[in-house]
Amino acid sequence: MSDPQPPSTETRYTLEWVRHMNQVTPHEWNALAKPLTTPFLEWEWLNNLETSDSAVPSEGWLPTHLTVRRDDQLVAAAPLYLKGHSYGEFVFDQQWADLSYRLGVEYYPKMLGMAPFTPAEGYRFLIDSSEDENTMTEVMVSEIDRFCTKNRVSGCHFLFVDPQWQTVLENSGFRAWRHHSYVWTNQNYESFDDYLKRFNANQRRNIKRECKSMAKAGIRFEVLTGDQIPSSYFPIIHGFYASTCNKFWGGSKYLTAQFFKQLEADFSQRVVLFVAYAEGDSQPLGMSFCLWKDDRLYGRYWGCRYDVDNLHFNACYYEPIKWAIANGIKTFDPGAGGKHKRRRGFPAVANHSLHRFYHSRLSMILNQYIGQVNELEQEEIEAINQDIPFSKTAPNLNDMMLDGSNLANQET
Repeated sequence: MSDPQPPSTETRYTLEWVRHMNQVTPHEWNALAKPLTTPFLEWEWLNNLETSDSAVPSEGWLPTHLTVRRDDQLVAAAPLYLKGHSYGEFVFDQQWADLSYRLGVEYYPKMLGMAPFTPAEGYRFLIDSSEDENTMTEVMVSEIDRFCTKNRVSGCHFLFVDPQWQTVLENSGFRAWRHHSYVWTNQNYESFDDYLKRFNANQRRNIKRECKSMAKAGIRFEVLTGDQIPSSYFPIIHGFYASTCNKFWGGSKYLTAQFFKQLEADFSQRVVLFVAYAEGDSQPLGMSFCLWKDDRLYGRYWGCRYDVDNLHFNACYYEPIKWAIANGIKTFDPGAGGKHKRRRGFPAVANHSLHRFYHSRLSMILNQYIGQVNELEQEEIEAINQDIPFSKTAPNLNDMMLDGSNLANQET
């Protein structure tokens, strides 16, 4: 597949495709990324994925980032990847791939915009505040279309997008596909007991019992951030992550040991660890690994040396919620999956991916049926939230959804 010649628009912009994050300096990339709410588009996180051999061509991720400069200043960028499969995305498009092949259309490679292996809302183009967002988006989308058409890429897909940016892309002709995730929202809680008041009496007793079971088992928790985290804990995080992947996901380990090692130097200021210790033991029994930026907390991975009843619920939900309340966190996205989350106060909220196919038949089918798919997804979201064991006096979740918009974007 050929690299395009970096074109210049008739205005003042120069566009270039780069194969490695290190072709852009951290300072200039982060000048665009750090004002965003998400930490997953910052240079250190994305570069670490490449230099640790996690998101690399040998694993089916070919970095193909788009940059835009004005007079040598980076004014816009998009982290993009050419994908040879659909693993590590958490938006399951295998049915689209199957349909594509039945139509005689090669589905892979496809162009993908997301933070690899990260099902957390917030992806968007990085655009300097001095630039007009609509104009810059049009320039970048036009170049992506040109690249994909020239190189016979089947389609372009942006996953877990920023809701405000979503509107801009839909105006550029992308179609939104609705999904759901589970997000805890701080309803101005002053304490963990305030959080418990949202539940009905039976579920309040269940959660209190699950919390008290830690002390009965002789387990205590410690919260560590930034420089408080011992160097020896980063390999332990990887070990727990790998063990959990092997146990529950058939060995689908996307991140290498080197990725976690490099976090200490590059990204520890964003890391929050909720560490469980057994009585008399100085080594972690279990640990949940989260990231933190401003008023948002993101749960990523967890694991333990051996199973203890309710350890998972405390390490991944209750302890992070306690810390979130104490530290003014507004939203807590605990990661993929939802079976256990919904009963612990994480309602289903809509998130969206954006899609454009370059084959006319695929595009026609997408345009014809995506509306029905989205209606069914919204019905599922509402059904899930009807089943959460909140008290009858708690606000109606589906009313708060405001026709499917993300609870994480509501004022608390």
